[in-house]
Amino acid sequence: MTPRYDCRKAFAATLIELANADPRVVAVVNDSVGSSNLKEFAQRLPGRLINVGIAEQNLVGVAAGLANGGLIPFVCGASCFLTGRALEQVKVDLAYSRANVKLCGMSSGVAYGELGPTHHSIEDVAWTRAIANLTVIVPADPIETASALRVAAAFDGPVFLRLSRLPVPEVHPADYRFEIGRAAKLREGGDVTLIANGTMVCRALEAADLLHADGIAAAVINMSTVRPLDRRAIVEAAIAGPIVTIEEHTVAGGLGGAVAEVVVENHPVRMRLLGIPGEFAPTGSPEFLFEHFGLTPENIRKEAVRLLEETVGKREAHLGH
Repeated sequence: MTPRYDCRKAFAATLIELANADPRVVAVVNDSVGSSNLKEFAQRLPGRLINVGIAEQNLVGVAAGLANGGLIPFVCGASCFLTGRALEQVKVDLAYSRANVKLCGMSSGVAYGELGPTHHSIEDVAWTRAIANLTVIVPADPIETASALRVAAAFDGPVFLRLSRLPVPEVHPADYRFEIGRAAKLREGGDVTLIANGTMVCRALEAADLLHADGIAAAVINMSTVRPLDRRAIVEAAIAGPIVTIEEHTVAGGLGGAVAEVVVENHPVRMRLLGIPGEFAPTGSPEFLFEHFGLTPENIRKEAVRLLEETVGKREAHLGH
């Protein structure tokens, strides 16, 4: 069985590395040392971790002040609360002011499954990608998490990193280097393109294997930067054929919507947007929720086949006229 990893471990190890190399790097948490996997950071660098308690608006405001003082704050908290409770501060204190703060939304998506809709963070990409000046990144594996964290630390400006606690396999080679705004094509294919990010990338790759068994060549793109998008990669995919997007997020305003905006402006093509269909996700384990909403390799394969059949049918109907 392919090994799977909690990306929070790569996040924590890399943050310690960054802090050791740069005295400006600090962690700011909302009573979330354990859930952000920062216990070792706190032990090694006790003077570099600020705990504001369960007060997310203060969390972001304090981080903005630290950035104004020349530090590089990494703000760590459950993504559902970090974005939901402090969105005004993210917009005004960080993005509008271009504060050099790195927001780390932990346990995003449906990772807190059994805690229910209050803890599902399935709107955070839609909220954050709508804010000007805010870079939005959704890493797919521990290798990309570590690389994206290093890039975010070197980047001058606010960044939102959406991080999951769900174990995922490595999908990138060890020498992979993340770049803001550049997608990674993980598999070539000329029949259909699967565009995913975060925890859905490994599932898209598994779906591509299933499609290969059907005689269908599916390309797989990891669109880890949602803002700014790799528009060229999207247009090239649209020129090649239909597109399926897969995200652990509501389909309203997330990755699928972002890709569709580029497609409709540049090269309209049939699409299928897979995710949570504009409703509150129920209480249940993450795997139950993935099954419930069809975010499985088998269902991705089924929807890709259906989309190809619809595309061929529409083309034949057009030629018939």
